[in-house]
Amino acid sequence: MKINNKILGAIIGVSSLLITSCDDDGGKVIDEVFAETTRGAVLRTIESGGILDRFDTSTTFGFTFEEQDYEDGDLLEKVDLYISFDDNTEANGDSTVDEILIETFLPADFTDGEFGLPRASYETTLANALSQLGLIEGDFDGGDAIQFRLILTLTDGRTFTNDDSTGTITGSFFNAPYFYNPIIKCIPPAPVAGEYTITLEDSYGDGWNGASIDVVIDGVESSYTLASGASGTETFTVPEGTAEFTLAFSSGDWDSEVTYEIEAPTGELALSDGPSPTVGIQTLNICGG
Repeated sequence: MKINNKILGAIIGVSSLLITSCDDDGGKVIDEVFAETTRGAVLRTIESGGILDRFDTSTTFGFTFEEQDYEDGDLLEKVDLYISFDDNTEANGDSTVDEILIETFLPADFTDGEFGLPRASYETTLANALSQLGLIEGDFDGGDAIQFRLILTLTDGRTFTNDDSTGTITGSFFNAPYFYNPIIKCIPPAPVAGEYTITLEDSYGDGWNGASIDVVIDGVESSYTLASGASGTETFTVPEGTAEFTLAFSSGDWDSEVTYEIEAPTGELALSDGPSPTVGIQTLNICGG
């Protein structure tokens, strides 16, 4: 019944959308999207990623973005990049830093992307970002966030940024958030010994359907899953002196129902993911190891 119910729900949802669109007297959703696009512009994210490690300030984060307007980039005047710091850890005081302009991309700084639209990239080390923010050792810790915000200015003076974006623009259709918020992580240089607790949840209530958390400790693998029901807990222990420890998520049949949390021996939340958790080896965030 599970599969049938989901397929039925999808069919009903699509049918409702089609009926609504046809009965909207010319105000179709897709027409509105393209109408807004022709009047404005977006900065589409082509890729973004990286890890900022509290224990290794040479780690990097970066992103590539593409500008699109109704003149295929000819209306681009500049893109301003701002940096700020969100202090999420109370133990070391409040080191919050308001926005600072750190770079301006002019048309000459862009290259032609795959579809002939102007494209540019930015990448920074954690050390460089901290320097731009005026932060030193003791001002930051794992869990704090370094934020980047883009402001697009067109030749007619109009500006576009995250405050102007709707869900359609920021989501998967255009992927134009104008904003990146990498969290500083504490990636232990050596395995943190002790007992770890996994909290497993399934929103449908019938277990993980083949998904699992796979733990490898010095070459010995153990897998943990939710065989049935809506939630459960599992524990495993990393012994003192462990040389290698990895934790990975393996996909099942209904990952959209799956969420999990990993609590470290220090009591910290080392990892939280889902629904549809990232597949593969995961990075744990443990500052008190």
